[in-house]
Amino acid sequence: MTHGINVKKALKQQQNELDDFTIYSMLSKSDKNGANQTIFHKIAEEEKRHYLYLKTYTNQEQRPRPHVVFFYLLLSKIVGISFTLKFLEKREEGAKAFYQELIAIDPKAEGIFEQEMHHEIELIDMLHDKKLLYAGAIVLGMNDALVELTGTLSGIALAFDRSIVVGVTGLIMGIAAALSMAGSAYLESKENIGDEVKPLTYALYTGISYILTTALLVAPFFIINQISVAIIWMFIGAILTIFLYNFYISVAKDLSFWLRVREMSYITFGVALISFGIGYVVKHYFGIEI
Repeated sequence: MTHGINVKKALKQQQNELDDFTIYSMLSKSDKNGANQTIFHKIAEEEKRHYLYLKTYTNQEQRPRPHVVFFYLLLSKIVGISFTLKFLEKREEGAKAFYQELIAIDPKAEGIFEQEMHHEIELIDMLHDKKLLYAGAIVLGMNDALVELTGTLSGIALAFDRSIVVGVTGLIMGIAAALSMAGSAYLESKENIGDEVKPLTYALYTGISYILTTALLVAPFFIINQISVAIIWMFIGAILTIFLYNFYISVAKDLSFWLRVREMSYITFGVALISFGIGYVVKHYFGIEI
């Protein structure tokens, strides 16, 4: 212990502050949006002050961890700065608890605690993230594919007895629907969405997310001959897609994760159940089998 401070905790937090300083500094240089640059620079300077403050207790110099910095910078390129920085700020919960303990020892820590508390508010105000602007297009394509394809595949899986036939039929229908959906998204974006969103890009996000979801859902029917097993894996893929997307959007937009998962799951599997019933009727009362 030094001045009543747990040195191990202080060193861990000191390292985090240095990593965060490096990440925000690099983002302030690479981001082309002026408002973003200003916020990044401000937070980077705060993180640097926090690092130097903790150094007075630990008396140790540290270096940024390259793998941590690289991970968050790469993540920002792939999924956007909104998700990445909110994900990074989740780590700040530990920092807040640490500085709350430190306030009892050093009242100067209260100012740092207040800065940590305001990081997230500044980030929310800062969100000029092109990838997040197109989140609506992604959910439009992905959700439509989940609802339509799980329903369609469930229905025709009972009507047809060959797994490959179900897969090919679903793939053809999925690609056709993706092109139709992309066209509709293009027209919609021209009429209803702000100037920052480019209609062609919005349409591409919609169509590509639809096709990728289609590929995930139909893949089991090309791999597995037993149709009942393929259906189970299709639903596993659908659940995984719902979880991954809602994790992303709940972090990026501070929305309820489980509420959105339940909502999408009810719609997706409700339609699939109805289609499954229609397929059963077609097979057993109309005698259609392939």
